[in-house]
Amino acid sequence: MKYWNFLILMLIMPATVAAQVTVSDDDSLLIIEEDEAHDEEQEPDTFDLPADSIMPSKELAWPENVNARLQNLLKGKMFNTSQVGMMVYDLTADSAIFCHNEKQLMRPASTMKMINAITAIDRLGDSFAFRTHLMWTGRQDSTTLRGNVYLKGGMDPLFGNDDMRSFVSGLRQMNIDTIRGQIYADLSMKDSKRWGEGWCWDDDNPELSPLLINGKNTFMKRFCQELAKAGIVFIGDTLRGQTPSGARLICTQSHTISQVLQRMMKNSNNLFAECLFYQLAASITTKGPATAKGAREAIERLVSKMGLNPKNYYFADGSGLSLYNYVTPELEVRFLRYAYDNETIFPCLLPSMPIAGEDGTLSGRMRKTRAQGNVKAKTGTVMGVSALAGYCTAANGHYLCFSIINMGNRQQQTGRSFQDRVCEVLCSQ
Repeated sequence: MKYWNFLILMLIMPATVAAQVTVSDDDSLLIIEEDEAHDEEQEPDTFDLPADSIMPSKELAWPENVNARLQNLLKGKMFNTSQVGMMVYDLTADSAIFCHNEKQLMRPASTMKMINAITAIDRLGDSFAFRTHLMWTGRQDSTTLRGNVYLKGGMDPLFGNDDMRSFVSGLRQMNIDTIRGQIYADLSMKDSKRWGEGWCWDDDNPELSPLLINGKNTFMKRFCQELAKAGIVFIGDTLRGQTPSGARLICTQSHTISQVLQRMMKNSNNLFAECLFYQLAASITTKGPATAKGAREAIERLVSKMGLNPKNYYFADGSGLSLYNYVTPELEVRFLRYAYDNETIFPCLLPSMPIAGEDGTLSGRMRKTRAQGNVKAKTGTVMGVSALAGYCTAANGHYLCFSIINMGNRQQQTGRSFQDRVCEVLCSQ
């Protein structure tokens, strides 16, 4: 797409969507991420209680004053037609300070990414890397590679143009100018399913392939294009096949889990979340490709480790797109508590969380309140569901974690306004 066409597209798009469009250096339009970010100006507050309803009570001490104000918020008219599940946990005092429908099964929307992230850091480690390999078999006859080239996918959502050029440079450094053989796409890392369980057919769903470039399933085409640009003649066919055990490595490109988490959590990127989900699956798969079932097993193992029954929940995907995901606020808080208590997980997770009023999907929320810059939480938005789960520091210095899941609101901003009020209560004097 030419830049002038892109500029026209930006002008006609709603600001909340256009702000999330990215363009690669070859003018190709990339991913429009999940629509959770806001305009620069905060949307109108649609919650139906007066702002002074969250003011602290001088008659009550901590945490009874917080509990009383949160109970007052539940009197809003929105709950005549919708429901909410909430839990607030005081990590400093190691006790729950507010619970409401905390054991109700609800759809997490993109707060599922938080569960995915915590499980992945716990299982894979904070130094884990997503890797894509370029390999070959056969022999080199002067400047001709007489054999096959293999592109082994590791489901890296950050593999981009520079990485592709590095692959081609690897061949040039071998003094190769001709390939006589086949080029294979090795997609054996995961199963052949290209979409998640329970995804709506009319959503703009990411395609789940182990070989991705700029988030798109155009890897083989782009590789052949880069070969031609570099003056490397390819005489053969592009096929699918598994890399043989004796193949020799030419080049590996990798990106760290922290790099992936930044996009996945701050911008609520669904593709990045699914790529991490299948890394979880691959980590426990001893035979055959990674599957969603394997990733689900990895999460269930951690749920059991935390002392809860995994049979009470369902984890269909890693992004929260699925209609089949079911968790509880209590479970989300348990994950947040587990992360906080783990010296490996928490330092890796917290920097990836959106910050209220400052960045990511919370950039337009809670501005000019005590929650701005304080609340660090993952948002969640699908039709009829609005959720928020994360951390904040209370006015008394106690560190808190919380989960809020609103269901049944036709207007998403209604749920968001309620969540923002809750966070203001938690951060107020």
